[in-house]
Amino acid sequence: MKVIIPVAGFGTRLRPHTLLHPKVLMTVAGKPMIYFIVEQIIKEKISNHIVFVVGYLGDRIEKYILKEFVHNKDIKFEFLVQDEPKGLGHAVHCAKPAFTDDDKEAFIILGDTLFDVDLKKLVSNDLSVIGVKKVDDPRRFGVVETNNDKIITRLVEKPASKEVSPSNDAIVGLYYIKNSDNLFGALEYIFKNEIKTKDEYQLTDALAKMIADGKKMTTYDVQGWLDCGKIETILETNAYLLDKLYANKNYEFENTIIMAPVYIADGCKIKNCTIGPNVSISKDCIIENTIIKNSIVNDKCEIDNSEINDSLVGFNCKVKNYKGTMTLGDYSEV
Repeated sequence: MKVIIPVAGFGTRLRPHTLLHPKVLMTVAGKPMIYFIVEQIIKEKISNHIVFVVGYLGDRIEKYILKEFVHNKDIKFEFLVQDEPKGLGHAVHCAKPAFTDDDKEAFIILGDTLFDVDLKKLVSNDLSVIGVKKVDDPRRFGVVETNNDKIITRLVEKPASKEVSPSNDAIVGLYYIKNSDNLFGALEYIFKNEIKTKDEYQLTDALAKMIADGKKMTTYDVQGWLDCGKIETILETNAYLLDKLYANKNYEFENTIIMAPVYIADGCKIKNCTIGPNVSISKDCIIENTIIKNSIVNDKCEIDNSEINDSLVGFNCKVKNYKGTMTLGDYSEV
């Protein structure tokens, strides 16, 4: 089985942070979000061949992956380019050159969404599987409708309203496909017939074509779905991972109170502060006389005499005498 991770998106909802950084390299709990996906694939031995579909700033993603996972000699990392942003279906099809006649199974994992889920169990199925989670408002997501046997009968990409949605089972970004030939064939069908949703070639339309052709698919309930599509959801994901990974981590800095869970990288100088809860601070930051809650602070920031909450601070920023919430791009001063 080969894993496809589409990471070609622009991340427009996360600007200004994604003007200089690919969305999947934005940090949560001290690591770029893509780290947690790749680490889980390797740890659970899902596949030894991971295909990244890159686009905007793709060279930075490739550089990070090859450096971070350089010791994993048994894993092949392949990087294929989506030249134009034509939708998720088009991005997945860009991975086709990585597949041979012997490659039947494909596991698609969206690169900007994290999961607390047993991937091994999800792919141990006789049918193709789509990961889902019940949501109150399905309009932001693709949704599925199933029969009493949990066989998928219908898919809809981002329903126009709650009332017309066939269900509240949102597609969370995990797709296990038993036969990749069927997948790529369905994608080519929607290309040929110009089947688009919101002017893009959607993966859900190709999956709907497979279902119409009699290919059976089922669902897998995903409880731990960590969305990283907006600033507020990145902060929620950061808090979730901090609680899971660093709830018992202790730090000692001069005249400073640490309220767990908190992550503080090496090389930081912190004095006369209250840090936490739900704060991650990356390397080489200097922070004095400051209170920080529920925030992410990236590398080499200097913060003094401030009170910051619910904030995302970019790289190499300087903040002084500030109180409140901020979304601060790299190399900014306040």
